[in-house]
Amino acid sequence: MTDDMRQRDLRCLWHPCTDIEALAGAAFPIIERADGAYLYERGGRALLDGIASWWCVSLGHNHPRIVEAIRRQAGQLQHCILAGMSHPRAIELAERLAEISPGDLGHAFFANDGASAVEVALKIAIQYWANRGQHGRSRLISLADGYHGDTLGCVGVGYVESFHRHFSDVVRPSLRATSPHCLRCPMGKTPQCCDIECFASMQALIDAHHAEAAAVIVEPLCQGAAGLRIYPAEYLRRLRRSCDAHGLLLIADEIAVGFGRTGTMFACEQASITPDLMTLGKALTGGHLPMSVVLATDAVYDTFRSSPDCDRTFYHSHTFGGNPIAAAAALAALDVYERESVVESCRPKIAQLAAGIRDVATAVGGAPCRGLGMMAVVELDDTLGGAPRARRIAARAMELGLFIRPLGRCIYLWPPLTTTEAQLAEMLAILQSAAEQTPAN
Repeated sequence: MTDDMRQRDLRCLWHPCTDIEALAGAAFPIIERADGAYLYERGGRALLDGIASWWCVSLGHNHPRIVEAIRRQAGQLQHCILAGMSHPRAIELAERLAEISPGDLGHAFFANDGASAVEVALKIAIQYWANRGQHGRSRLISLADGYHGDTLGCVGVGYVESFHRHFSDVVRPSLRATSPHCLRCPMGKTPQCCDIECFASMQALIDAHHAEAAAVIVEPLCQGAAGLRIYPAEYLRRLRRSCDAHGLLLIADEIAVGFGRTGTMFACEQASITPDLMTLGKALTGGHLPMSVVLATDAVYDTFRSSPDCDRTFYHSHTFGGNPIAAAAALAALDVYERESVVESCRPKIAQLAAGIRDVATAVGGAPCRGLGMMAVVELDDTLGGAPRARRIAARAMELGLFIRPLGRCIYLWPPLTTTEAQLAEMLAILQSAAEQTPAN
């Protein structure tokens, strides 16, 4: 029965980020249901979900409070356009997000996924300057090796050669500062002697291009798709000061790291900064339905107020932006984060994950490892087998009951925040065993 489903899949389904030929020769899982930290294949075999199903299922699969909110809302209002009208769930969600987000990020523009939210934020930033009479401020500044989604505007600010090389001719590249890659410091520094010298590259771009630039966009504290590159909060503080000094907007892309992943509700909190625009998604609904949002400050929002002689409407829309069922799921998820003290309950698991990933690093031959909050990574250089070994480790982990998905030569864990300590221990034990059973050559 499962083999038949695979054949049907291969005849008609196009999988994202997947080598078609490799998939055709694989006994890939067919997931029939999920609950908590587990995915269940047809036939009942359980797989621990080590990457929260692409980093979004932060509250575990099938959370009863979220599922019930979806059921209840589906029986009342399934969809409602937000252009020129509203509905209660969108209003309530916008209010809740304004209450919990940093500073005065009090205005919510809803979209459907992370890339859509980033596109919205980039367009808001560019029109902000046009609304103020400063036309032509359309350049964008970002970090090398950043990732902000796969639509063309997002590719411009988050170009990844292995993902996007076929589209380089049709995107407008951002001005890219040196990546603050602490594990392999571009300045040759160690944590003991670091003074964030890598920020000089960003500062030079801001100094040279602020008059033509609209905004700087970064993934705060962690460049996810680059291999979980973690950098200090001080970098964000310096960036906020520099943007203020030169009149630039700062966009914090928290699609991946928002809602407790870094150990605080939002990554920006660790630097005590407020961006001008912040994108959120993935964990917004606990991973149960697609939804994203851009939060804007009063100062940004107010420039879009039209006058009798000037139409400043933001002409951007998503058909399902602010969908009532998705909004109900998000409201329920926010209740869970608060009532179950999800972020606070992660503290012992953060320490457990950090200790366990060091054991995995030892098991692969002493590879460097790093972590932040409920995410941790081991990076295999070429002497330790690199990307091919990372793929073999992932395959062996799958056989042992753990689903992970390497980022090149990086193997990592990004489990649901609600994973129990026992389940996390099992994930780490499987990953260590898989590493030990998979030689470098």
